[in-house]
Amino acid sequence: MTTRIGVVTFPGTLDDRDSLRAVRLAGAEPVSLWHRDKDLHQVDAVVLAGGFSYGDYLRAGAISRFSPVMETIIEQAKGGMPVLGICNGFQVLTEAHLLPGAMLRNNHLHFICRDQKLRVENAETAWTGDYTAGQEISVPLKNMDGRYTADERTLDELEAEGRVAFRYLDGNPNGSLRDIAGITNAAGNVVGLMPHPEHAVEPLIGTGRTDGLPFFTSVLKKLVSA
Repeated sequence: MTTRIGVVTFPGTLDDRDSLRAVRLAGAEPVSLWHRDKDLHQVDAVVLAGGFSYGDYLRAGAISRFSPVMETIIEQAKGGMPVLGICNGFQVLTEAHLLPGAMLRNNHLHFICRDQKLRVENAETAWTGDYTAGQEISVPLKNMDGRYTADERTLDELEAEGRVAFRYLDGNPNGSLRDIAGITNAAGNVVGLMPHPEHAVEPLIGTGRTDGLPFFTSVLKKLVSA
């Protein structure tokens, strides 16, 4: 049976097609999901793609969090379904309380777009199994509200439980606390990060490297072995 991975489109989503292509390149069947449809159409995992859903009004991800599809995703994620939030998708996951913390305006108050070096801190999640802990990768970064923040107790818990999934290297691009670029939930099935792995899946685009492809091959292997 073919593994099906859904990619959600909200009004203002920009990177859904890139994510669908990344899923296809990894060897799974990509499935487009519309935000107003609660039905996940029998997908095995979900990607919340990047963009500016609802124009980032109120707060980035704050309106999308209440889209009908999120009701089902929240329920399925709590039941173990792998969910990946990229950039705006990460913001939606924090607004939906599937991941702790919040995203604030970049500390320099400018949109940033560049190749970003990261260190893999946790290679045991559903989305990072094809990496090794300590591995350094480079993927594109593009955001305006990318500054991860949380209270000290939450940050300490994330560190102690190994739930910091990725950390920025060679300079913090947005003021994220403790250089956090991405985190995971306790179960390891929900991962969110600000950089864009779907833009680094083939040599002709993005960084010219394929450092982002293991996100999608990791979850495919996880689902096949389940």
